[in-house]
Amino acid sequence: MEAGKPPGGEREGTATARRVLAVTCLSTFVVNANTSAVSILLPAISADTGTDVTTLQWAVTGYSLVGAAVIVTSGSLGDVFGRKKVFQLGLVLFVASCILIALSSTGGGVIAGRFIQGAAGATILACGLSLLSVANSGEQQLRAVSLWGAAAAVGAAAGPLMGGALVAATGWQGLFWLDAGIAVLCILITARGVSESRDPTRSHSIDYAGSALIALTLAPLILALSKGSAWGWASAATITCLGIGLLAGIGFVLVERRVAVPMLDLALLRNRILVASTVAILIGAGTINALMYLLSLYFQNPDTLGFTTLQAGLATLPATVGLVAIAAAVPRLSARLGGRQVVGLGFLLTAVGFAAIGFVDASWPYRRFLLPLIAVAVGMGLSNGPSSSASTSCVPENQVGSASGVSNMARYVGASVATALAATIFSGVTTSRSAEGSSPADALASGLGAASWVMAVLSFAGVVMAVVMGHHRTASGTIHDSAAAAASSTALTLRTSATGRTE
Repeated sequence: MEAGKPPGGEREGTATARRVLAVTCLSTFVVNANTSAVSILLPAISADTGTDVTTLQWAVTGYSLVGAAVIVTSGSLGDVFGRKKVFQLGLVLFVASCILIALSSTGGGVIAGRFIQGAAGATILACGLSLLSVANSGEQQLRAVSLWGAAAAVGAAAGPLMGGALVAATGWQGLFWLDAGIAVLCILITARGVSESRDPTRSHSIDYAGSALIALTLAPLILALSKGSAWGWASAATITCLGIGLLAGIGFVLVERRVAVPMLDLALLRNRILVASTVAILIGAGTINALMYLLSLYFQNPDTLGFTTLQAGLATLPATVGLVAIAAAVPRLSARLGGRQVVGLGFLLTAVGFAAIGFVDASWPYRRFLLPLIAVAVGMGLSNGPSSSASTSCVPENQVGSASGVSNMARYVGASVATALAATIFSGVTTSRSAEGSSPADALASGLGAASWVMAVLSFAGVVMAVVMGHHRTASGTIHDSAAAAASSTALTLRTSATGRTE
């Protein structure tokens, strides 16, 4: 027994680490399942609240918008004020948002709850991972973080199916009541079994202004994308929104140059590999979220396939499972072929999948969507892992945290902007074709096809990013690398065996 260590101290430390692992994995599973399920629920929410799905897309984009603003700051708050305390705050906000959404009789209440949930989800993920890392060390830490990554991936894959099953059994509110109950359990476990931790070496300066300016940059941009076709792309309202977003973006850069501990270290933007990999992450997260939004609406529309919510959840399962399943093989494939080659191959496959959906016709049965859907998912799985690995392996050890913060923020930004863009194109083209006299089914197919072609172009831009990345260190293909690749597709960027390694 080590000097100064009380009897049973080692056993107690192990028990505490297990409780931390249990609560962080459970909370991460719930957050990711909730996030991935909401698109499937939109038609049911629309029918119940009388709010059109075009407006309800803010339940998806608003979540990601707030997440982008909070993901880095919540981690900083945990370091300064206590990771356990901020993690619990995230759980309390999550419970409150679930209750608000479940009790809402209007779309506005659902959207407001989802904005709160965006802050809660980002906080739970960021501080939960910090708690887990602090509670473990060495090989035990690698194992714990790998399990956390697996929980994140499984949650994202299970979400649409859970949502569909609960709608059939309890109504759309059932998912949020269940999530609230699980989050309450996590609060109790954390209160009794998790120790507080802080980073005593970190400056107490928090970049609140940076968080506010990120939100102020994204919100008017998404509003302009959402309303531009109705307002007119050259209208005063659209131009004003874009102008506000631009000014806020400039303000963000100015603030980051002056704040003591910035959200974004602008010096990192000189790193070509980091910039290219971050853009690749943004494109990947954006296009897969846009796809799930589009197909959730198209599959359930009575004028097209007319699926129930449960059937739609089952129909999107090949995409969510394929995305996670391929991640296990990605690190070894990258080690053999090279990271940028795998990223480029992944985006090329994704672009082909989207292009195939671009040819959609109103007569298509579900089986015609299956191969393109799998192609998009597998392509995303191939590109996400190596992109995330590159973002942390191309910087010195002391900048890994900042680099992962950049990529995590990009993941949320991509999800919010691409989903808003896809929703606008889908709605605008559908409305235009209907006005020209097309049948509802033909109009909806045209809207889906047009949005898919835009996503195909964005995916091909990911191929370009793979070229820009150039040669970089790749993960060696350990089990932890596989878990990190799966987590990068659904939650956060994790360290890999390439992180901090010199060539």
